[in-house]
Amino acid sequence: MKNNTRLKLFPALLALALGVTPAGRAADWLVDPSSFHATVTTNAAANEIALENGLVRRVFKLSPAAATVGLDNLMTGESVLRSVRPEAQVTLAGKKFDVGGLTGQPVQNYLSPEWLAQMKANPAAFQFTGMSLGPTVERFPWKPRTEWISLPVAWPPAGIALTLNFAAPAGLEGVTAEVHYELYDGIPVMAKWVVLHNRSGRTLTLDAFKSEILAVDETAPKVDRGAPREWRVMGTTNLPPKNYTEAPREYIDRFTQLFVVTDYAMGGDMEAMKDNPGVRWVHDPLYRTGIQYYGQFKPCLLECTPSVGPGLALTNGADWQSFRAFELLHDSTEQERRGLAERKMWRVLAPWTQENPIYMHGRTAKPADVKLAVDQCAAAGFEMNILTFGSGFNVENTNTGYVAELKELADYAAARHVALGGYDLLASRGVPEAAQAISQLTGQPAGEKDGARFGASPCLATDWGAEHFRRIRNLYATAGLTVLENDGSYPGDFCAATNHSGHLGYADSQWRQWEDIRDLYRWCRGNGIYLTVPDWHFLNGSSKTAMGYVENNWSLPRAEQEIIERQNIYDGTWEKTPSMGWMFVPLTQYHGGGAAATIEPLKEHLPHYETRLADLFGAGVMASYRGPRLFDTPETEAVVKRWVDFYKAHRAILDSDIIHLRRPDGRDWDGLLHVNPALPECGLAVIYNPLEEPIQRQIKLPLYYTGLTDRAVVRWEDGRTEAVALARDYSVMLTVKVPARGRVWFAVGK
Repeated sequence: MKNNTRLKLFPALLALALGVTPAGRAADWLVDPSSFHATVTTNAAANEIALENGLVRRVFKLSPAAATVGLDNLMTGESVLRSVRPEAQVTLAGKKFDVGGLTGQPVQNYLSPEWLAQMKANPAAFQFTGMSLGPTVERFPWKPRTEWISLPVAWPPAGIALTLNFAAPAGLEGVTAEVHYELYDGIPVMAKWVVLHNRSGRTLTLDAFKSEILAVDETAPKVDRGAPREWRVMGTTNLPPKNYTEAPREYIDRFTQLFVVTDYAMGGDMEAMKDNPGVRWVHDPLYRTGIQYYGQFKPCLLECTPSVGPGLALTNGADWQSFRAFELLHDSTEQERRGLAERKMWRVLAPWTQENPIYMHGRTAKPADVKLAVDQCAAAGFEMNILTFGSGFNVENTNTGYVAELKELADYAAARHVALGGYDLLASRGVPEAAQAISQLTGQPAGEKDGARFGASPCLATDWGAEHFRRIRNLYATAGLTVLENDGSYPGDFCAATNHSGHLGYADSQWRQWEDIRDLYRWCRGNGIYLTVPDWHFLNGSSKTAMGYVENNWSLPRAEQEIIERQNIYDGTWEKTPSMGWMFVPLTQYHGGGAAATIEPLKEHLPHYETRLADLFGAGVMASYRGPRLFDTPETEAVVKRWVDFYKAHRAILDSDIIHLRRPDGRDWDGLLHVNPALPECGLAVIYNPLEEPIQRQIKLPLYYTGLTDRAVVRWEDGRTEAVALARDYSVMLTVKVPARGRVWFAVGK
């Protein structure tokens, strides 16, 4: 590899970046990723090594010190890195240590290759001692439920792994560090994490760490200094670093080329950027020639670090591993393409999110009622029954008779190909006083205003927490339950107690509680237990979170719920695949609204029930159908089964990504287009009409992401076929007729 190859442009990809359709469709990784393989290249003359896959390249200089000296977006031909920083930073026993890195860059606005020869190693930093290469390795075991997966998945993701080894400087002998990277095939995503080994003969406190530090080009607008949102709600007396910003991550994310998440994800907002406390976009204090104006700055320094801590005591002989950061390079500013890239990342890094079982929320755990619900699930084609909140299901009940009863029910359900499990509330619940999370501000049990995200909640790093998780594991393993709905989950609350068994104090409390919930979820996935969690725990095993809705919406009149439901799906699927978000159908009353809001008696509201089924199955989105039953007459059963059969007949394309056609507004048509260039049925559109009269519309259908290039065959739901030619922008114009308050669907193929 020569130095100038770092900036080499791929003509077809550059054309795409400029908005020109590439002649070779294989050049677009979102259409055909098969040609993009992760490799390692070396440049012995420059003492450099590079990870690259045709989409992204990260270049490391190995002498006089190991440091990232290039981060190149090969899809656009742009260099992202503007300044060299350490590979990581750790604070041990109160002292900060860089891990690798080079010093002496004249200015921080850009990085000239000529400067690298004059830059020096930092003698006080951890020094590079060697490296190793290997394949990617699974983060934890996963037992997939293949009957719920319609598209190919791989675990671990294919790619290549690089480890850089470092030794501590004088005065810290016996401590070593590893900086790990993985680059994956077919996607511009790289993972990074840090490992420490303490062989110093003494206990060292790991006060803080930064597992990633990247000084990148300025693409975001100026923002104000201040405390980020989670800092303001965590009830701390600590002040945030002076280079932090109050601007939300989700705002900054709109403008950056890098989309960065970690498996240290929590917060309860059910959005990737909001539930992402380990990622910071901050002011670069070394960047004195960057744009600043009266306290405002452009956030162009990426740091992956916890808000506080971890504050861990690393005893002699201990090994410690950081959370993992995952970095996606975007090749576009267009909303749909950026969303497709992020959704592809979740499919690759968390393939269990592609399990998409059809399920109901059983309202009662009484054995006769459970068997009725299971029988109806089997008859209608549903695949799971979650015994919901208020049902009587109790993971803390260790009575042998109760456990035996659940095992008999789980066996009954499994014999009918229905998974059975239940609901557990973790946050915002009553626990013994000794197990409550304590506010650093007051020294008392934390509330919403002083450290508890959802009000009074347990600290998981306690005897109570350990016993609660032990009971979950024991109940599920003994009874053979295969789905856990873990509500509240762990939203990231800190705890200032110093007498809890699982943590030392405030600084390590979030880290230790995160380890507890992470380990539970990973245990579940290794044992084939499906997880629904209203938080962003996807990288640790969760398969679903809420698609995005206000629970009181399901107390509104039925007709209003129909359009709001489609709005929630339309909005939620910008960042989630259809299988990653759940919706809600109140067969019986939920919060309120009475008879006007609920569907029972089902036979009396069959047109509305069918609309809800069509909304959901047409989007490939599963809902919690909450009630004692799915149907009450043969006619109702036939309607339910018709839409279940529709979903199962088109499961692969309905589980595929969504192109957003028109957002529901109740004033005209709305619709979605599923696309997947790897399938024969590479597109399926559903068009809805909320109006009281039939409509006929000319609808432009963008087919670029179906992989079709010149012609398509449209197969309408009534059996008609229509061959159409694609325009230069890969679209077709179709005349679509939709009945009053109805819908129409059609498939697209070759």
